[in-house]
Amino acid sequence: MESEKQSELVYELDEKPPFLESFLAAIQHLLASFIAIIAPTLVIGGALALEAEIPYLISMALFASGLGTFIQAYRPFGIGAGMICVQGTSFTFLSVILSAGFLVKNAGGSPSEIMALIVTICFFGSFIQIGLSQILPKIKRAITPLVTGIVITSLGISLIKVGMTDLAGGNGADNFGATDNLILGVFVIAVIIVMNNFNNDWIRLSSIVIGLVAGLLAAVLMDKFSISELSVSSTIAIPVPFKYGFDFDLMLFIPLAFLFLISSVETTGDITANCLISRQPIEGPSYISRIKGGVLGDGISSLIASLLNSFPNTTFSQNTGVIQITGIASRHVGIYVGVILVVLGLFQGLGEILQQIPKPVLGGAVLVMFGTVAATGIKILARLELDRRQIMVIAVSLGMGLGVSMVPDALGQTPDLMRNIFSSAPATSGLSAIFLSFVLPRTDL
Repeated sequence: MESEKQSELVYELDEKPPFLESFLAAIQHLLASFIAIIAPTLVIGGALALEAEIPYLISMALFASGLGTFIQAYRPFGIGAGMICVQGTSFTFLSVILSAGFLVKNAGGSPSEIMALIVTICFFGSFIQIGLSQILPKIKRAITPLVTGIVITSLGISLIKVGMTDLAGGNGADNFGATDNLILGVFVIAVIIVMNNFNNDWIRLSSIVIGLVAGLLAAVLMDKFSISELSVSSTIAIPVPFKYGFDFDLMLFIPLAFLFLISSVETTGDITANCLISRQPIEGPSYISRIKGGVLGDGISSLIASLLNSFPNTTFSQNTGVIQITGIASRHVGIYVGVILVVLGLFQGLGEILQQIPKPVLGGAVLVMFGTVAATGIKILARLELDRRQIMVIAVSLGMGLGVSMVPDALGQTPDLMRNIFSSAPATSGLSAIFLSFVLPRTDL
C-alpha cells in the first residue's frame, strides 16, 4: 500500500515543476495549514487581552512561518530537511505560553510586558531545540511513543477549555453562553465534520477553512458580523526584533524547554512520514542528516519567530498529505509557500480582518483542532501493546497533568519554581511519564 502511494509522484524531491503547477500546489499547502498557523496567535491574543497587538502578531506569525518554510525547503548551510516542511505556530507550547502570560497579566503587567516575557523565554528555548537536533538518537531513548502520546493527549484535552470558551462567546462577553453563540459554534463544527467526510481529498484538507467561511456567512445572517463594518488599514507590518522588550524567568523557561524536546520528537516523526511519501530513505546517513537538519530548521524557525515577536514554530504534519494528493514532492514548492507566507505577513490588514472573526466561529474551529490534537495522542497510545505497567504510567501521568490544569489552586501554596513548572498540563504529564517509565519495573523482562 505504501509503495503504491510512493509510486504516484509526478515530481520528485529535486525536480522543478513549471511555475503554474508549483504555484497551485503551494496554494493547496496554504489551504491545509493557514488556519493552523494563525489560530494560536488569535487564541493567545484573545485570552491575554492583547487585542491591540493581534494584527501585528498575526503578520509576524505568517512572516516567521514563511522564512522557516523557505529555510526547510532551500536548506542553506545544511539547515533544514530540504523538503516541503511547512512551518507554523505550534499548539504544543500554547498552555505554557498562556500560563506565563497570565502570570504577568495577573500581576498587573501591560501587554508589552506580557509579550516581552513570552518572546524572551521562547527565544532562549529555541536554542534547546537547536542543540537537541544533534543528539536526537539519545533523546528518543527517554521520549518514547508512550511519553509522546501522553503529552499530546494531555495538551489537546487541556486546551479544549480555551476553544469552548470562545465558542460560548469569549472571556468577558456580555452574551457569554447565549444560545445563538452556541448554535453558531456548533454549526461551524458541523460544517467541518461534513467537509471532512467528503471523498474529495481537497475538500477534506480545506475543511477548517470552509468551516470558518461558512461560519462567517452564518454570522452575517444572524447579525453577529457585518462585512460593511470591517475596518482594515493599509499598514505594512515591519518586523522589529524584540519590539516589546526583553525579559526572562527561569521558572517559566523550564517547562517550555521540556516542550521543545517533545516538539523535536514530533518533528522527527513528521519528517520521516515526509520521506516515505517523497521516496527518500528512512534509514542510513542521508536520513539521519535530513532529520538533524529538519529539527535544526525547526529550532532556527522558532528563533526567528521569537525575534519577530511571535511564538515557536514546528513542522506541520498535514502538508505530507498534500504531497501525497498532488504527487508533487518537489522542495521548490516549499520555496513558493515560504515566499507567499512572507508576502501575506507584510499586510497587517489581513490580521485585522482575522481578528474580527466572531468568537463562536473561531471557537468552533479551534475546538475541532484541539480535539484533533488529543485524538492524535490517543492514536499514538493505541498503537502500543499496553501492559499493566504502561496503563499505570498513562493513568498517573494524565491524572497529574490534567489535574493541575483543572484545579490550578492545588499548587497555590507550593514554591514558585514548582508551581510554574507543574502548572502546565503537558509538562506535568510528560515529566511524570518519564519519571514513572524509569522507576516502575518492566513486566516484559
